[in-house]
Parts: sequence; C-alpha cells; structure tokens
Amino acid sequence: MRPLKSIILNLALFIGLNAYSQELPVLKIKNVYQLAKENYPLTKQHDLIAKTKDYSLQNAARGYLPAFSVNGQATYQSTVTSFPFTIPIPGFSIPQYDKDQYKIYGQIDQVIYDGGMIRNQKQTAKTTALVQEQSLEVELYQLYDRVNQLFFGVILIDEQLKQNELLAKDVQNGIDKAKALVSNGVAYRSSVEELLAQMLQTEQARVELKATRKAYTDMLSQFINLPVNDKTVFEKPVSPILTDQFNRPELLLYNNQKKVYDDQEHLLNVQLRPKFGLFAQGGYARPGLNMLSNDFAWYYLGGVKLSWNLGSLYTYRNQKKIFEINKTSVDLQKETFVFNTSLVQKQQQATISKFADLLKNDDAIIQLRESVKKASAAQLENGVLSVHDYILVVNAEDQARQNLILHQIQMLQAQYNYQNTMGNIIN
Repeated sequence: MRPLKSIILNLALFIGLNAYSQELPVLKIKNVYQLAKENYPLTKQHDLIAKTKDYSLQNAARGYLPAFSVNGQATYQSTVTSFPFTIPIPGFSIPQYDKDQYKIYGQIDQVIYDGGMIRNQKQTAKTTALVQEQSLEVELYQLYDRVNQLFFGVILIDEQLKQNELLAKDVQNGIDKAKALVSNGVAYRSSVEELLAQMLQTEQARVELKATRKAYTDMLSQFINLPVNDKTVFEKPVSPILTDQFNRPELLLYNNQKKVYDDQEHLLNVQLRPKFGLFAQGGYARPGLNMLSNDFAWYYLGGVKLSWNLGSLYTYRNQKKIFEINKTSVDLQKETFVFNTSLVQKQQQATISKFADLLKNDDAIIQLRESVKKASAAQLENGVLSVHDYILVVNAEDQARQNLILHQIQMLQAQYNYQNTMGNIIN
C-alpha cells in the first residue's frame, strides 16, 4: 500500500495537470523523480520483501513454542534380558521377554535455552531483508538517470522551440522587406521565394521538434503514470549546489552484505553451545517401563534434556575463514565501485567546466551576431544586401543562440548527472 504522502502527491499533480482552464500545469524535476520511483513496477517488490521478513520472523519466534512429534518403531533383537537361574518365590515368576518389541509414542519438547539460535535467526532475517531492500533501492536509483534524459530533453526542445519562433520572425521580417523591394522594382521575385523556402525549412524544424517532444513526454507520462502533453510546462531546475559527498545506495548495500556474513558467523558460534529443554513422552509399548512385564502397556515419562552437538568443530575454522574471505570480497567490490565512480566523477567535473567555459563566450558571440543581423536587415531594406547573404546572417545568429541554449541545458543536465553519480540527486 502506498504511503499517504505518495497518494496526496499523485492526486495534487493529477489535479494540476488537468486544470488547463485555470493555469498551465507545471512539472518539477524532484516531483518527477519521486513519481517515477513510486510508479515503477519494481517498487511493488517492497511489499513482498516486507511480507517475507515478517513470515521469517514469525517462523523463528515459533521456535519457542512446544514441539510435538509422533514416533514409532518395531524391532527384532538377537537376545533379550534373561536370568540364568530362577529363585522360586511363591506367587511370582520371572517373565520371558520376546525378541520382537514395539513402541509408539508422542513427545513434547520445550526449549529452555537454545544458545541464542532463535535470536540469531531473527537477526539474520532482518539483515537479509535489509540487503534485499537496498538491492531494490540500487535498481530504482537507475531511474534518475533516465528521468534526467527525458526531463532535460524536453526542456532543451522547449528552448529550441522558442528560438525557432524568433528565427521565424527574422525570416518573416526579411520576407516583408523583400516584398517591398520587389514592389519597388529593385529586387527579383526569386529573393522572396528564397526567403519563403527558408520559412518552410523553419516550419519543418518546428514540426520535428514538436514530434520529438511528444515522444519524450509520452515516455515520461508512462514513467509517472500521469497525463503529460504539449500544454504541460516543465519548470527549468535551478543549478544545484555540487558537493563531493558520496551517498550512493550501493555503499549501504555493501555494508548490509557484510552484516549478513557477520550474522552467519554468529550462527556458527551458536551451534557450538549446549541446548537445554524440557520434554514429556507418552506411549504404548512392549515392553513398557515395567521391566518385569512382557505385555503391552501404556507409559509416560518426562524430564530435562541436554543436547550438545560438537560435530561443527571439524569445520569451524575453515568456515570462519570462508566468512572472512566473503567479507573481503565485499570490501573489494565496494572499493572497485568507489574507484569507478570517482573516474566518472572526474569526467563529469571536466564536462561541467567545459560548458562553463563555452558559456562565457556564447553571450559575446550572440551580441556580435545580433549586431551583424541588424545591420544586414537595414542593408536588405536598402537593397544593398542580397537575400541569400541575409539568410546566412540570420542563420548564423540563430545558430549562436541555439549553441547558448544547448550549452545551458547541457551544463544543467551535467550538474544533475553529477548529483546522481554522487548520490545526492534528491537531497
């Protein structure tokens, strides 16, 4: 069952995404992270792990309950108790035992002291559940990278669509000026047609961008199980504060795996301890407890039982070494993971620095391209610049703005990818 917080969040976003008449719906990346995780089918495994742990704990706790067993045996033995002489006693005779003997009985055993076996079994069940839960968290954490790709992909397309509109305005401005020149007889009709062709290409680019956006939003909608369409506004995230703190869920998984081996080592020690219990037995046998009778008889007995199995001493030292090897193996896996992640971290830091350097020049390039475009527009209006050259200038300025947009979104995505790598993406 989903937590109440999750239900409220889903309901609030669902209402927001459908309230088009009041205001445009807005999606924030942190909400998308949470919804994608909660709606992913694998999340349902949380409940299965919890139920398995509960059943394991209940089974372990029942070790304190009395254990009832029914046993029976029929034997034939080579000799029986006999007396080499007889002492005549009036009214009494020593029985002759049969070599076939029978016994069926029920027995109740109650644990008094088990050396900590049941307690250790409970702890092992809890630790195993922790490992399973953390393994699931590691798998679900991979969703954040996929959300980043889709979410920032949509933001990039939205920015490109805005730039596409600006480009269309510049082209339309050129068309209006070219038509005026044609009307005045100082330009050819082909100049207008060249600009109209450029307008069609701009429209084609817009169609492609919208189609790509729809593909992204359809996938994202499936991830969060909420409607997302062309009216959904994706809020551009702010740049996160980057830290070197390492909080990946894999680290806790490795620690929990070592705890499992610690619990198994404790269990190994527990097996060497003596165990005490009470027992009560009742049955029907020949001979019964009365050794002077060879007849079938009911009987019962009870008492205290001690059991001490020292057979595990033969393998104790080797088993301890196996546990140490397993824990060392986990440490090596953890060390390898941290090493590989640190390499990714360095690469992402270099990528972020690269985009920061590129952005320093983007604004200056745009200012220069915009200045050239304004001058070219005036030259086109005065008939001293060809339409072809004007299109080249407009495209150059558009490309400069596209580069700025691309670098801004790429840097933002690189920052969130870095947070994801370090395990701080939802902090």
